Amino acid sequence: MTIVPGFTGSLLDRLDAARHDPLLVAAMRRDPQALLLCLDGLHPLLREGGTLGWTALAEVGDGGVELALLGRIEGIPRFVALTPGVSALQRSRELFEVIMALPPAEAGTYAAARSLVDWHARHGFCPKCGSATDVFRAGWGRLCPHCGAEHFPRVDPVVIMLAQHGEGDAARVLIGRQPGLPPGRYSALAGFLEPGESIEEAVARELHEEAGVTIHSVRYIASQPWPFPSQLMIACIGLTDDDALTIDRHELEDAKWVTRGEVAAALAGDPAASFLPPPSYAIAYTLFARWVGD
Repeated sequence: MTIVPGFTGSLLDRLDAARHDPLLVAAMRRDPQALLLCLDGLHPLLREGGTLGWTALAEVGDGGVELALLGRIEGIPRFVALTPGVSALQRSRELFEVIMALPPAEAGTYAAARSLVDWHARHGFCPKCGSATDVFRAGWGRLCPHCGAEHFPRVDPVVIMLAQHGEGDAARVLIGRQPGLPPGRYSALAGFLEPGESIEEAVARELHEEAGVTIHSVRYIASQPWPFPSQLMIACIGLTDDDALTIDRHELEDAKWVTRGEVAAALAGDPAASFLPPPSYAIAYTLFARWVGD
């Protein structure tokens, strides 16, 4: 069975061409079928049955708040309100319980909306001249009326990776835990790409910095948008010939090598498993599952 990363598979037709046509966007806003995503701050409000809540835009109006065009689903225009002052850095256990309940395609739509709303909330001023900016391109950009600079939502790339030592039945991978994780939970190591760095170089650097492991033969596995606030997780596996560890205690509380059988037991929810795996919506779970299935 193919394991699909969480927050992927949205059914949105993003309608990039429409973003350049204010008249077309205005017509979609007047469409009696147009829908507005229901959010409480940045928390998704679900309908009965565990799907995203939408309300008729014609019934609620815009409430004096700017709207962004998310796109169309099943031919129906979908919008989200660009509520000022919200922060995607605020999370809760309840939020992730809701995300767990969402179908994958719905979670992908929510991820796009959440990251977009948060970006606008944090980028109201031009980084070039400091002037207040205005929403343009149907909510997919901000324009500075003073210096003319155009600004667009950014995505921060993050590598998340397993180092593999050995081959076949003897293969093991390196997992680690940070102090903030629930007791017993381990995940893949991860870190932001730095300027002037390739994906492969970032994978090698992060593994060496956090665990003292030198790797080669990096291969790409999958990617995932992570809307907290707006990252692209890039999952990889690299091979190493040396299993000695030098753990950076500023980054990791612990790190250890585990076998394919141990990872499989953790993913299966075995109470005797040697560690608690990441949640199923996290790409680290996908990475573990793909490695077990290799």
